[in-house]
Amino acid sequence: MEHILTTCVYCGCGCGVYLQIENDRVTGSLPSRNHPVSRNNLCVKGWQLHDFIHHPDRLTEPLLRKNGKLTPVSWDEALDFTARELTRIRDTSGGKGIGVLSSAKCTNEENFLLQKFTRAVLKTNNIDHCARL
Repeated sequence: MEHILTTCVYCGCGCGVYLQIENDRVTGSLPSRNHPVSRNNLCVKGWQLHDFIHHPDRLTEPLLRKNGKLTPVSWDEALDFTARELTRIRDTSGGKGIGVLSSAKCTNEENFLLQKFTRAVLKTNNIDHCARL
């Protein structure tokens, strides 16, 4: 069994967690004993962190709607499309046509960067966050 240190994604606290790897699959999670946030503890969600990684409904590649059907595409194609559309909407609506929802599965630092991107690049203050700690 292998243990990989990472950051829990269930909220913005950033707890240190070890993912347990067996036969190339994540099978469990354990708290980091010395991590300054989690200090050898995990919440109930952190203990179940590994459950969604191999879930059959989890998206593992970008999808774009083509001819009314979601179709797998490369990351480059998906990012180019997204950048093009966000630029178009921003330029035609002055940012009023864009809203951004952030995630509790991001770190606080990632959420900070997203709000900076939303305000500085997309030119809108329409940003919200779903975290309920």
